Amino acid sequence: MTRWRETPTLIGRHVTLRPLTVDDAPALAAAAGDGDLTELFFANVAGLTDPAAFVAAALRERDYGRALPLAVETPDGRVVGLTRLMRMSEAHRRVEIGGTFYARSVQRSGVNTEAKLLLLTHAFDVLGCNVVQIRTDWFNKRSQAAIERLGAKRDGVLRAHQVMNGRVRDIVVYSIIAGEWPGVRTNIEFLLRRAR
Repeated sequence: MTRWRETPTLIGRHVTLRPLTVDDAPALAAAAGDGDLTELFFANVAGLTDPAAFVAAALRERDYGRALPLAVETPDGRVVGLTRLMRMSEAHRRVEIGGTFYARSVQRSGVNTEAKLLLLTHAFDVLGCNVVQIRTDWFNKRSQAAIERLGAKRDGVLRAHQVMNGRVRDIVVYSIIAGEWPGVRTNIEFLLRRAR
């Protein structure tokens, strides 16, 4: 099996990213309940109103070879969110980091910063990616600010790109290319040292 189809376990100081399992459904629902994230019309977390179906869909994407879903755990073993490598193209050496959400209690902490560092390190240093994309909804201004803070560059807006829950979404696309990775890594490591 190619590394592109193996879901990794990535361990940091603030988080461990590990393969998602069906047993994670209740913990993900609890994480989404921390801050009423399912109420955010612009986020994919709305699907967690049915946690078992949400997890089953993520695992189907994994089985089809389109995504590697990862549970986000704090050092005490609490599942506080979900992230994925998705829209994977081994032929073009391209992945996207997405489908991410975190419980409100860990937002603006080192969790997201370290999770992105772990994912980007895996993508560039293990998979040998040329580019990693990160996308977010036009209305998710907090997510856009967090992505820009990491050092990703805004590529543009895909207008009327997707329909979610009956709403036509514009998607903001960011990327980091391999040549930018050393500088971005230095920036993220700096941000992580300053995280609480």
